[in-house]
Amino acid sequence: MITLFGGTKGGAGKTTAAINVATVLAHEGASVIIADVDKQRSAAKWHARRVDAGHVPAMTLVEKQGNVYATLIDLDKHYDHVIVDAAGDDNQEMRTAMTAADLMIVVLRPSQLDVETLEEFTDVIDTAKDFNPELSVRSLISQAPTNHNETETVDVEEFIVEFPQIKPLVTVVYARKAFRDSLADGRGVIEVMGAPGKKARNEIQELVAEVYA
Repeated sequence: MITLFGGTKGGAGKTTAAINVATVLAHEGASVIIADVDKQRSAAKWHARRVDAGHVPAMTLVEKQGNVYATLIDLDKHYDHVIVDAAGDDNQEMRTAMTAADLMIVVLRPSQLDVETLEEFTDVIDTAKDFNPELSVRSLISQAPTNHNETETVDVEEFIVEFPQIKPLVTVVYARKAFRDSLADGRGVIEVMGAPGKKARNEIQELVAEVYA
């Protein structure tokens, strides 16, 4: 199965979500490969830190730019899950990945600037589905504020339902220090034990359960 993490704005937490989902799937015993198709190479840099630290399970990562369709289709023949980390803008890598993917998760921050990009992005989805009619598109709210008095997340959820091409995920990933600390160490957040990371671990496990139910 090919799962593409993408979107229309940078800094929304796509790499964080992709890496952590891949790590959970690997711990569950699936064969997983991460395809870093983002020129910033954030996932590749995380993977290098993981290799240097010797964390297990070992994770496999490939890098590819340009037209990634053939690469992803080939990887899908050899792995249970191909997790694709794409840049946060409209680019060749994301568009060609959409023609190969089974599922795209559009990662959004709960901000007006992020959700306003969805209207134009629905045209990109429609074009991709001309080539890949089986593509399923979900949205994930990421980096949500942990302040429970914050109403912005609810407002964004209400806005997303206006776009029938995109089905919102129930799970919300919050802006937590545990995510930043684990990425800096080449780990997924589920590999960080202790109370400080409990909420982050639960969010990622809930996300994986919802997406791959």
